[in-house]
Amino acid sequence: MSAYRCPGCGYVYDEMKGEPREGFRAGTPWLAVPAAWCCPDCGVREKPDFELVMERTSSGA
Repeated sequence: MSAYRCPGCGYVYDEMKGEPREGFRAGTPWLAVPAAWCCPDCGVREKPDFELVMERTSSGA
């Protein structure tokens, strides 16, 4: 599971948490988020603008 940050406002989409207010349940992978999705906090940045900030391994290490 990974997390991605909006470079405009700092909002973080965490795959483990999802984004229920946007219809993405916990565990929703970044690849399942539509390409046209915009940051729910600032509404300015689109998915391609987001930056990988954390990558977790499945081993939990």
